[in-house]
Amino acid sequence: MKQTLDALADLPPRPAGEREALERAWRPPTGWRQLSAVNNTRIGVFYIATAMLFFVLAGVLALMMRTQLAVPDNGLIDARTYNQLFTMHGTVMMFLFAVPIVEAVAIYLLPGMLGARDLPFPLLSAYAFWAYAIGGLAFFCTLFFGQSPDGGWFMYPPLTSKEFSPGRGADWWLLGIGFIEISAIAGAIELIVGILFTRAPGMTLARMPIFAWAMLVSALMIAIAFPAVIAATLLLELERAFDWPFFIPARGGDPLLWQHLFWFFGHPEVYIIFLPAAGMVSMMVATLAGTPLVGHRAVVLALIGVGAVSFALWAHHMFTAGLGNLSLLVVSAASFIVAIPSGVQVFAWIATFWRGRVALNAPTLFLLGFHFIFVLGGLTGVMVAVLPFDWQAHDSYFIVAHLHYVLIGGMVFPVFAGFYYWAPLFNGHCLSERWGRWVFGLMFGGFNLAFFPMHIAGMLGMPRRVYTYGADLGWNTLNMLSTVGAYILAAGVLLFFIDAFRTLRRPSRDHGDPWRAGTLEWLPPREYGARSIPQVDSPYPLWKQPALPREVEAGAHWLPGTAFGGRETLITSLRDARPMHLLRLPSDSWWPLAAAAGTAGFFLLLTVAQTLLASACGVFAVACILRWLWDSDRVPPAATADVGHGVRLPVGAQGQASHSWWAMVVLIAVDMTIFVSLLYTHVHLAMASDVCPPPGAALPAARWPLGAALLLAAGSGAMALATRALRTAASRTQRLLRLLISMAMLCAAASAALDVGGHLLAGLDPRAQGWSASVGMLLGYQAFHVAVLLLMGSYVLARSWTGRLQPQARATIDNTGLMWHCVTAQGIIGALMVQLVPRLLG
Repeated sequence: MKQTLDALADLPPRPAGEREALERAWRPPTGWRQLSAVNNTRIGVFYIATAMLFFVLAGVLALMMRTQLAVPDNGLIDARTYNQLFTMHGTVMMFLFAVPIVEAVAIYLLPGMLGARDLPFPLLSAYAFWAYAIGGLAFFCTLFFGQSPDGGWFMYPPLTSKEFSPGRGADWWLLGIGFIEISAIAGAIELIVGILFTRAPGMTLARMPIFAWAMLVSALMIAIAFPAVIAATLLLELERAFDWPFFIPARGGDPLLWQHLFWFFGHPEVYIIFLPAAGMVSMMVATLAGTPLVGHRAVVLALIGVGAVSFALWAHHMFTAGLGNLSLLVVSAASFIVAIPSGVQVFAWIATFWRGRVALNAPTLFLLGFHFIFVLGGLTGVMVAVLPFDWQAHDSYFIVAHLHYVLIGGMVFPVFAGFYYWAPLFNGHCLSERWGRWVFGLMFGGFNLAFFPMHIAGMLGMPRRVYTYGADLGWNTLNMLSTVGAYILAAGVLLFFIDAFRTLRRPSRDHGDPWRAGTLEWLPPREYGARSIPQVDSPYPLWKQPALPREVEAGAHWLPGTAFGGRETLITSLRDARPMHLLRLPSDSWWPLAAAAGTAGFFLLLTVAQTLLASACGVFAVACILRWLWDSDRVPPAATADVGHGVRLPVGAQGQASHSWWAMVVLIAVDMTIFVSLLYTHVHLAMASDVCPPPGAALPAARWPLGAALLLAAGSGAMALATRALRTAASRTQRLLRLLISMAMLCAAASAALDVGGHLLAGLDPRAQGWSASVGMLLGYQAFHVAVLLLMGSYVLARSWTGRLQPQARATIDNTGLMWHCVTAQGIIGALMVQLVPRLLG
């Protein structure tokens, strides 16, 4: 293999038929069939366009609020409408724009940047997008029907409990946002597995682009942080729908529980947004300076450091909530510490600009503006990490200013710089340089005019979340300046969209690498990515290997054609990116769109209490997902395939070598994080009770959970034997496998019946008090997972009966086995916690 790679540059061009086969396999759908596209170049564009639509919509809401606050005692918007605008603005910006836009840019850019043909789960990417788009648009439209939430984008109980928010606005938020977070997690799983296993041969972790590192850290953070808010929304919706008092103090609940769960997601989310933007900045700074990034390894370590420390910061938002002194001091210290790795990146960018030669073009201007705004936001962040200062400024407009300096400065300006920098990848044309300078000037000037006066207004006592104010409070001029600045900022954004429309409607052409960049996304663009997957030996391969574009276009590297006539890419090893096997990718499909529509229908119809229709949509969504999975795990047409110049690799892989196995591991990590959040809920409410269990609550006899645990363990053992039994395709093996799976399913169902039955016989009433509600939640979560196991087991049996479960196509049973063991662990741990916590606290 090494001799083959050494001779790549000297090989003649590949046959023209290989290129034609690639073009046939990756030919995009046309007309209305474009909605069935699943490859990254199409889904990425859809994703970016939808996220920017939500950016505009949230901006319109912001302008309406700023108009209301322009003058004192304004009656333009009443208090209720203003609260809805405020809630929707924050929710749309944080949930429907900030995280989706960075995932969208990653889905569009990363395959090219990594040298891959596509990410490993194109159908999952398409499902994540359509779920986000359909759910997000339906949620936003609640504004037009007076059904939008009005409890703030953070939805603190008891303000959002049924007693104080009796309408459906809070339910739209809880079910809609919880559903949209599932979409974000699906995208994160795609990105994690894609970054780790579809890099070009030779692209070791040390050579991986900074943006890929940033997205890897960010996606891992999504997998850990977002499940907490899913758990929180589930708890609050159960309280509103079924009167389970998780957050009602008079009945053993605790409103602070919501803050702990929400901000465990909410503060890392700030860095989930910032880190991808920082990765884009690192890529652009190096190219625009014409020199490698200073401190490449230090920047990677800084990204990891920011991601790790951010999880110690959630109580940063709870300094005024009455926590203990030790907790406050630890979180305050972490708030200071996180500035260190952030500062490392800032100094690396400054040093790179200093070492290179930089022209003041539009991307550079946006990057310089980002530096100025983000550093100011970081300085005010350090200020609010000081406890006495935060106690004074916490609910003032100072925090509003700080938040926008960090988020808009730290994410929006880099994203706009990225639009000017990467626009040629879309159709070969750069955005207008002259217009770009005007866009930057209006956005930079308007932003600072809009938000800097808010610091002063906050210091003068202006509180957050007020819809009007008196004329004698000294805030009149400051608010008028902020409103004028907001309109100037909006004018800059409008000018950008006009320029983008003018540019992107031009006929497509090759971009010609206008910035003379060094990374792989600037190889000659095709629908299928690079003509051949390059062998690289540098973080900046186009600088070190100037002939690489010509070699790649000539088909002189890996996989210059299509081995089996379909879409394919290479799977490489995690650390050193050695080619491991050929991955066959699915073609365009309607199933992701249909499944997303069904999923959206399930959640949205539940909001309006249409249970029967919601159930039908849920069944339809599951059926669509199973249908697309049915063809994904298939016996390859050959054991090996030629991936170029006589080198043969296995087709597909099993077990830990399979990309789907690792995706299931990430999914289990997400699921376990939700479970841990629910366990935390149980412990928190138990510790908040004067007596545990509270009066009127009772524990079942130990034999009930013990019997359920034994049944779970037996079922898990049967499933382990079943996964090991699939060694051959013989009918005897298949019969044994079906018997073991059926036994595992019976054990799982019996364990759930025993566990729930024991608690019901003991008199469990989740409506009685918060502690009982938490026990009911753990039981319900386990019962739901048992139902999932029964569905997965039935699916595996169906594949076995139809002959599709084979030793060469066993990902279905391997992944089912992983989930089975996860559910077993959850059931046993949950039962132990329910039994032991009262004894430990007693």
